[in-house]
Amino acid sequence: MTSLTTFDLSKNEVKGGIPSSIDKLCSLKSFDLSSNNLTGSLPQFLEGTQDCVPNRPFPSLMYLRLSNNRLVGTLPEWMGLLRNLLELNLNYNLIEGPIPASLGQLSNLTNVGLGSNELNGTLPDSFGQLSGLSTLDVSSNHLTGFISEAHFAKLSKLKILHLSANSFIVNLSSNWIPPFQVRNLDMGSCYLGLSFPKWLRYQKEVRYLDFSNASISGSIPDWFWDISGNLSLLNVSFNELEDQLPNLLNVAPFADVDFSSNLLEGLIPLPVVEIELLDLSNNQISGSILENMSQSMPNLIFLSLSNNQLTGGIPNSIGDMLSLQAIDLSRNKLTGSIPSSIENCSYLKVLDLGNNNLSGVIPDALGQLLQLQSLHLNNNNLKGIIPPSFKNLSSLETLDLGNNSLSGNIPLWIGDGFPALRIISLRSNAFSGEIPSKLSNLSSLQILDLAENNFTGTIPASLGDLKAMANEQKIIQYLLYGKYRGLHYEESLIITLKDQSLKFNKILSLVTSIDLSGNNLNGDIPESITKLSGLVVLNLSRNHITGGIPGNISNLHQLSSLDLSRNNFTGEIPSGFSSLSFLSYLNLSNNNFSGAIPYSGQLTTFDASSFDGNPGLCGGSLNIKCENDGVDSEGRVEGGKSNEGIIDKWFYLSVGVGFAAGILVPVLVISARSSWVDSYFGMVEKFIDKSGLRNLADRHGRNKG
Repeated sequence: MTSLTTFDLSKNEVKGGIPSSIDKLCSLKSFDLSSNNLTGSLPQFLEGTQDCVPNRPFPSLMYLRLSNNRLVGTLPEWMGLLRNLLELNLNYNLIEGPIPASLGQLSNLTNVGLGSNELNGTLPDSFGQLSGLSTLDVSSNHLTGFISEAHFAKLSKLKILHLSANSFIVNLSSNWIPPFQVRNLDMGSCYLGLSFPKWLRYQKEVRYLDFSNASISGSIPDWFWDISGNLSLLNVSFNELEDQLPNLLNVAPFADVDFSSNLLEGLIPLPVVEIELLDLSNNQISGSILENMSQSMPNLIFLSLSNNQLTGGIPNSIGDMLSLQAIDLSRNKLTGSIPSSIENCSYLKVLDLGNNNLSGVIPDALGQLLQLQSLHLNNNNLKGIIPPSFKNLSSLETLDLGNNSLSGNIPLWIGDGFPALRIISLRSNAFSGEIPSKLSNLSSLQILDLAENNFTGTIPASLGDLKAMANEQKIIQYLLYGKYRGLHYEESLIITLKDQSLKFNKILSLVTSIDLSGNNLNGDIPESITKLSGLVVLNLSRNHITGGIPGNISNLHQLSSLDLSRNNFTGEIPSGFSSLSFLSYLNLSNNNFSGAIPYSGQLTTFDASSFDGNPGLCGGSLNIKCENDGVDSEGRVEGGKSNEGIIDKWFYLSVGVGFAAGILVPVLVISARSSWVDSYFGMVEKFIDKSGLRNLADRHGRNKG
């Protein structure tokens, strides 16, 4: 196919590698295998170079598109010989190694896409000579080094510049005037200096600006608001920007605005036009949420004002923002009740009002949010019962109502119709009654936290049927909700682990936990609990549980934290604890356990505090000798009952027997017939073998040695 000019198999399911013989296609102008399943590396050496005129690879090639595959290896040097190349697109692969400086000599290049690979090294400053370049994307790699004015020397046509998610240090003088007017400017995670880059004021055409996590501090200069009116994306999150935002934000219509994780103060600004995303979380914004916010942003889709200093109530007008998919007002000082008008936000997937001072009852109207996936009302002053309308929330994955003043029973319907529910936290409330056995129907449940309530009765044996806890969770699944244009709400939860309250988010999907501590539960631990072999945390402390620990506790081989303290447990500590290799926190204190602590394996790593308050326990780390069963403080049989003591007794006895056999018996034997000699010593050998004295004596000799 030497006359072939266009080769396009993009967006199929092509597998395998790219053969080195492809350069026999000397007339090729466009080669497109993007969005396939290609593996292997780019050919480092080509077979047919000598067949092409003027004796170089792909003399006519203009478009090389291999993005969205799984290509590995390094960028070959022959790419620097593609003199007519206009577009090089290798985005979204696994290519590693440095970027060849020779690419900067391809003077016809207009589009370079090397983003989302594993490239390292620096960005060659020869790229600054590509006068026709309009797109440069090297984002999301492992590139380092300085970005200087030389990198942009002749880039007068540059429109898209993506350098984000690398470790570049952008070293540009304060009076530098860029030769370009970019439309997309993405320098997130680059070091831009201590103040807002002054050269940005000359960018009059920029539409998408990402300066997130760029180590910028100080205030936003006034001139910035002169160019911000063009911005459809404004992301300056994760910096140290100070001062106040203007009361009216000047951005483009339907923009995304992200000022999160800075040091900004003042009131919530309102945009002069409609916007679709507003994130002011993790700042020092104060004042109240304005009633007219819905008029300024009627079509807002994502709203996060969490972790600020907001006071006052949640306005009823929030229900007029009908397009909202995520509302996060958590970690403020909001008061008053939850407005029922939120039920109008029928697209809502996330509602997080946790860690405020909200009061009153939970509105029954929230049960109309049929698309809701994550609900956090924790750490408020809410009272009343769980609304019956919540039975309609079949999409729910997280239900966090902890640390309130809620009461009543856990409704029986909670075990029905929630196939995706993975987290239930009702801790630190005033719930009562028995724990419903129907909770076992929640096939996705990984975290069950009912601690610090007034539950009575026994632990349902059916909890052993919780499917998601029966297997080890091996895959990290980021729990992201309400995602919109790259921004999302990330699920998180405070879990009591190893007697500490720890926040989990990135690895939350790996945690499986049952916490029933601080209730009035009685009866035994059901044997079925040991079927939950994926369980990481089990806390049953501060109840009235009796009986012993199930002998097959070793089936919980993923267990990392176990707290059974302050109950009425009896019996011995099962030896199976020794095989729980992941167990790093154990508290069996203040019970009625008895007998010797099995001092082997994992149990040797715990100090006396894990076993205190059990008068019948001895051995292990307790410094209490086991007088009744002959086990000392290290779990060894001691005194006259120790192996060593037994050996010593037999040793001294053997000395006596040896003396008698060596002195007295030979005298008698000598006076008798010689055949008696063989019979006598044969009898002694049989006695020693049968009694085990030979093995004991051998071990004693080795130990002494």
